[in-house]
Amino acid sequence: MEAVALPLPPATWEALPAEVQMVILGLQAQVVALRSENSALQERVRALEARLGQDSSNSSRPPSSDPPQATAKGKRRSVRTGRKRGGQPGHPGSFRSLLPVEQVDAVVVVVPEVCRWCQQPFAEGKARRHGQVWRHQVVELPPPAVRVTEYQLEARRCGQCGKRTRATLPAGVPQRPFGPRLMAVVALLTGRYRLSRREVQQLLADLWGVTLSLGAVTNQEQAESAALAPMVAEVRAAVQQAGLANIDETSWRQEKHRAWLWTAVTPNLTAFLIDRSRGGAALEALVGEQFGGVVGSDRWSVYKRYPAERRALCWAHLKRDFQGLVDRGGAAEPIGRWGLAEIARLFGLWHRYRAGEVSRAEVPRQLVPIQARLGRLLWRGEENSDRKAAALCRELNRWWPALWTFTRVEGVEPTNNAAERALRPGVLWRKGSFGSDSEAGSRYAERMLTVVATCRQQGRQLLDFLVAAGEAAVQGTAAPSLLPKPQGG
Repeated sequence: MEAVALPLPPATWEALPAEVQMVILGLQAQVVALRSENSALQERVRALEARLGQDSSNSSRPPSSDPPQATAKGKRRSVRTGRKRGGQPGHPGSFRSLLPVEQVDAVVVVVPEVCRWCQQPFAEGKARRHGQVWRHQVVELPPPAVRVTEYQLEARRCGQCGKRTRATLPAGVPQRPFGPRLMAVVALLTGRYRLSRREVQQLLADLWGVTLSLGAVTNQEQAESAALAPMVAEVRAAVQQAGLANIDETSWRQEKHRAWLWTAVTPNLTAFLIDRSRGGAALEALVGEQFGGVVGSDRWSVYKRYPAERRALCWAHLKRDFQGLVDRGGAAEPIGRWGLAEIARLFGLWHRYRAGEVSRAEVPRQLVPIQARLGRLLWRGEENSDRKAAALCRELNRWWPALWTFTRVEGVEPTNNAAERALRPGVLWRKGSFGSDSEAGSRYAERMLTVVATCRQQGRQLLDFLVAAGEAAVQGTAAPSLLPKPQGG
């Protein structure tokens, strides 16, 4: 029990009976204990209220977890300007470009028969083109058609041994009853557009009159997954040799157990991995044990294995952390507001650089005053009475070089948005399907996510790639590659 001062002047205290003194001291000790307990409970209530008020603007929670009442919190509010919604005068707009005439399937020439002004008929056979010909193109889908090829395998009896021999399928004909294009379309619908298997089953019946059981839909997914396996392995090997990778992870469900969906994004490739672990083993499986490039990430402890000089901490996460200090209130609020002000200046400078108003060489120079003020903030914050604020400042001081990697290494961004954006389709997949029911389902999900994201990065046609992968698997030919072609190749 901590020492307590006498509640009365010494002379008065000495005049009291010993029994009274003991009662007073006991009551005083109880008051001290209650005050201490009350202080601890107040701190706990503050922490719980802060947790209750967490959303995507002040924590690492994704926007999809925000409750309805948090939609306006932390968002930039629109300023009423009196202008109508939509594009404003001077906006360049967007219009559909006409295809060249040589690329259209049919050209119909329409000639006016009468004058629109006086209704006088034009003379037949004397029409000549004067001025501009107005072009109008109509895009239409042809009636869906399915081509079914039947292979009749005859059997012949040998006159020598008397045994019968049945013909085998020609080379390149799949053993399954569905071809590579149908297999690719099924994978496209479930793996890219995230339709349920029942919806895919119904869509194939409605558009093409193709009847597939739910088991057949799953079989087509697994066949495409097997066809994509070597391409995805090639992507992972290339990512492990990259000079920069933005890495992030989010929760997943596999066989009703907790798992994690990992991604690593490079300028031209994106790799995914589903693993039961959120630890170092899963990270090494994704980018290798000896990854030597720069790692863009949040501050999750598993990334501490990389030195600060090869880490790029996400400033968007830091913005949310400082906003969390503001919402926490008390001694943490001034730290949070100061941090938000410096981050706003940093992003303002970066946006001017992206707009071409500031050169790359000028960015480090103009960051000097921001770095100086932020450094003072962190050193002062380490002594803050709020433990959350002090812990954040200590950690940022420890990883100070990782805050400024984007100023030293070309191609590094100040945020980890590339990895977060890459994970969004996976999050939507998880929300729609609740994850995967098997190891094979997880492999299908990670391979499709890898192919979809990488094709988008490189501007490649996804369906064409899926068809080519399926055909290569059936015919035993060289599989297409997802690696970008070298310059001049």
